[in-house]
Amino acid sequence: MEPLYQQTHKRVHEIQSHMGRLETADKQSLHLVENEIQASIDQIFSHLERLEILSSKEPPSKRQNAKLRVDQLKYDVQHLQTALRNFQHQRYTREQQERQREELLSRTFTTNGTQKKILDIANMLGLSNTVMRLIEKRAFQDKYFMIGGMLLTCVVMFLVVQYLT
Repeated sequence: MEPLYQQTHKRVHEIQSHMGRLETADKQSLHLVENEIQASIDQIFSHLERLEILSSKEPPSKRQNAKLRVDQLKYDVQHLQTALRNFQHQRYTREQQERQREELLSRTFTTNGTQKKILDIANMLGLSNTVMRLIEKRAFQDKYFMIGGMLLTCVVMFLVVQYLT
């Protein structure tokens, strides 16, 4: 039992060091490292099953200590399994957020399509092209009035702050 226990204990420590590699691995090798860790954890679980059987066959004076050591290893491996699952969940969430961000950034929010729809609706209502051009010109002028008003408001606020302090 002792050689198998030592081997399993060593594998647990190796997995703990591999868990640190997960944080620094690039996206291509990340899945390989995860799969390697998962395979090691699965192998350790099979060793633990064997160790449980062997610990029950120990002499009564050593049985309690052997079972305690196996239970401690089992707890450590379960902790590593949970840490791996948490890391995978965080990675999945991060990838999903990146995909959503890219999707939002790839959308084009243009007014050309909306403007064309408005023109089509106006033509259906019988508004002439001259009236439509006047509306477009007015919208263009309104934009400059709005920018000018914002700048004037900022200047007035700056002057008030300067005057009061």
